[in-house]
Amino acid sequence: MAETNTNRRLAAILAADVVGYSRMMGADEAGTLAALQRHRETLFDPTVAEHKGRVVKLIGDGTLVEFGSVVDAVKCALAIQRAIKAEAPPTGITLRIGVNLGDVIIEGDDIYGDGVNVAARLEPLAEPGGVCIAAIVNESVGNRINVAFTDCGEVTVKNIDRPIRIWKWSPGNAEALTREAGAKKPALSVDRPSIAVLPFDNMSGDPEQEYFSDGMTEDIITDLSKIAGLLVIARNSSLAYKGKEADIRQVARELDVRFVLEGSIRRAANRVRITAQLIDAGTGGHLWAERYDRDLTDIFAVQDDVTRQIVDALKVTLSPAEKARLDDVGTTNVEAHDCFIRGRDFLYGGTKDRETFDRAKQSLERAIELDSGYAEAYAGLGWAYVFDFLNRWSDDPDRSLQVARHFSDRAIEEDPNEPLAHIVASIVAASERDLERAESEVAITLSLNPNFALAYNALGANCIYSGQPLAAIPHIEQAMRLDPAFGQGYLHFLGTAYLLAGKYETASVLLKQRVLLVPKTDITRAFLASALGHLQEVQEARRVWRELKEINPKYSFDEHVGRLPFKNQADVERIREGLTKAGLPD
Repeated sequence: MAETNTNRRLAAILAADVVGYSRMMGADEAGTLAALQRHRETLFDPTVAEHKGRVVKLIGDGTLVEFGSVVDAVKCALAIQRAIKAEAPPTGITLRIGVNLGDVIIEGDDIYGDGVNVAARLEPLAEPGGVCIAAIVNESVGNRINVAFTDCGEVTVKNIDRPIRIWKWSPGNAEALTREAGAKKPALSVDRPSIAVLPFDNMSGDPEQEYFSDGMTEDIITDLSKIAGLLVIARNSSLAYKGKEADIRQVARELDVRFVLEGSIRRAANRVRITAQLIDAGTGGHLWAERYDRDLTDIFAVQDDVTRQIVDALKVTLSPAEKARLDDVGTTNVEAHDCFIRGRDFLYGGTKDRETFDRAKQSLERAIELDSGYAEAYAGLGWAYVFDFLNRWSDDPDRSLQVARHFSDRAIEEDPNEPLAHIVASIVAASERDLERAESEVAITLSLNPNFALAYNALGANCIYSGQPLAAIPHIEQAMRLDPAFGQGYLHFLGTAYLLAGKYETASVLLKQRVLLVPKTDITRAFLASALGHLQEVQEARRVWRELKEINPKYSFDEHVGRLPFKNQADVERIREGLTKAGLPD
């Protein structure tokens, strides 16, 4: 199972093929090849790039393309077909396109698996000049494009062991199927500059100083994230590149950003040397670079200068409130800050257990001893207790929720503009079933830090528990956009939203993906078994339930769901109904 953890992912797959290619080659081989090459260079490839896709491979006259977003994949398919129809003069190239959403296996730059196979089988079913999509794609896209597809029922295709429900669009009926102009636009489209801050290299020769270089990286990410004019990738996804030889253009493509900041830190006694450079991944050019040789006490001034140089280089205008927040240093006590970033490193590091919880507490408590007004340290301590409540590490995890509330409230008292304090307060409120305060606190968080991925997921979770699962989806997708490497942390909530919205096929794919990425999850398996029950996949639901009970023999659905703050009992009953349809729990 561990191997699948690194070799699989959820992706939208577009398969395209030229209509009548063999006939065209028989009539004019040289002319057909030239037309196909021109089509790819001037229309197909640029449209794919515009919609953030990756051409995986060419297969004769066919093309396989991968997208991180199913909305981007469908928009790209429609854009290609419309552009071909509008060509003047026409090239004679006509395509059929199929789009699927599913699990794919990665091998180098290539992908294969069921998600790819289904896309390839959908493509021949499209009309010439049209698009054929799987039901899961139609469900996932919803009303986020201005075109409706026609339900064409279930079909059986070669080498796929189950019927597939398909939906079609063709240019002939495009006008009739276009939805009203006021259709909801996707929340993820942004025109602001996008940036990732790669982990600063620790050049000290001392592995014990890793926390310090990581702390510098995270502080810069935190400062940049407070600027509404920037889209900033979250620390989880940035630090996923730690210790790797990263090609800047590849990183930018994987994280879907235009700009990348990289640098290094050498710390010796009370001196630090910091280098930083801002790179335009589109051109490979350096927009700004600087080296700082400073006393350790100047670390806050260096971080502030790096942030402002990036803002200036990207020509981002700061609001008065943003300028004030950037000027507001959480602490001027270097030792307190050092304890805080140690505690944060324990909290956000890869391993989370009772030991790291205790070490985080110790460091954060020491930070507060050194600076009793350090709001971010109080918020971090509250976050540590939230982790204990959720993971049940201590002897009294329920009391930890009360302690978390105390520290988040104290952090807000010390600094009402500290985003971490408000998101901790939101999670505590939701856990206490106070969904009104949870929504209010997460709104404040996003007003202070519009790039806070965890806050978008919390907003989505709040929608789920409030009985608005469809409203949750764009918020959770935004969290995944900002923090793509931490997708496993959001897939459960995204799958839950689709499950409660009655979109069971999409829910099952998302929840299966989460199980692949987090093999020991019991909670996600319970919800997956419900989705499979609703789909009448009884044997598969029971197999998933057996895995759940092997992982956690004491698992109780009622106890699990009883801890979740669902406002409407009907939502709980929908999940239970899926299990009942599968004859579970047995």
